[in-house]
Amino acid sequence: MRVKICGITQVEQASAIAQLGANALGFICVESSKRYISPDQIAAITTHLPSDISRIGVFANSNLDQITSIVQQGNLTGVQLHGQETPQFCQQLRDRVPNIEIIKTIAIKDETSLSQMDEYHPIVDTFLLDTYHPQQLGGTGQAFNWNYLEQFRPPRPWLLAGGLNPNNIQQALTVTQPHGIDLSSGVERSPGDKDLALVSELFALLNNR
Repeated sequence: MRVKICGITQVEQASAIAQLGANALGFICVESSKRYISPDQIAAITTHLPSDISRIGVFANSNLDQITSIVQQGNLTGVQLHGQETPQFCQQLRDRVPNIEIIKTIAIKDETSLSQMDEYHPIVDTFLLDTYHPQQLGGTGQAFNWNYLEQFRPPRPWLLAGGLNPNNIQQALTVTQPHGIDLSSGVERSPGDKDLALVSELFALLNNR
C-alpha cells in the first residue's frame, strides 16, 4: 500500500518518516497554509531522501509557471492539485511536465461528489479523496462518510485522506480498500510538526494487517 505523509516541513522528520515506511512525502506549496514551506526549503529536504520516495508538491489554484518552477526547484516527482483545477488545466500541466505524476484531489461533500472524477480519468495518474470543507483545502482532521466508497472502484489508483489517524485507520481501510492513504494532521503535534511516535504506531498497525 502507498503511504503518503503530507505537510512535511523538517529535514530530520522527513528522513525518519521515510525510514519508518512512508513511500511518499507531501510538501505544501500554498502560501496561506500553516504547513507551507518555500521551494528552497523543499529542495533542502528532498536532497536527503532516497530516490524511491515520491516527492509530491501540493498546490491549489496556482498557475502553470509557478508549478513548473517549484517542481524543478524542489526536485519533485509529483504534483497534487488541491484546488479548482479543470481537466484542461491538468492536460496543460501534463504537457509542461510529462514525466511528473499528477494527483487530483476530489473534495467529498456527499456521494454525488464522486462524479467529479469522470472527466479527469483520462488525464491524471492518481486521485486523492479528501473531506470537503468550505474554508480549508485540507489538513482539517475531519473524515467524510467512508460508506460512500464501499463500491468505489475507479479506473485510476486513489488515495484516501481526511481525518485519518492510528485510531481509525483499520476501520477506514476495511470499509474503503484504497490503493493508498494520505495523513497529515493525524500524525502531528502541531501543523507541520510530525509526531514520530504516531507515525511509528501507524506503520505498526499497517504491518500487522
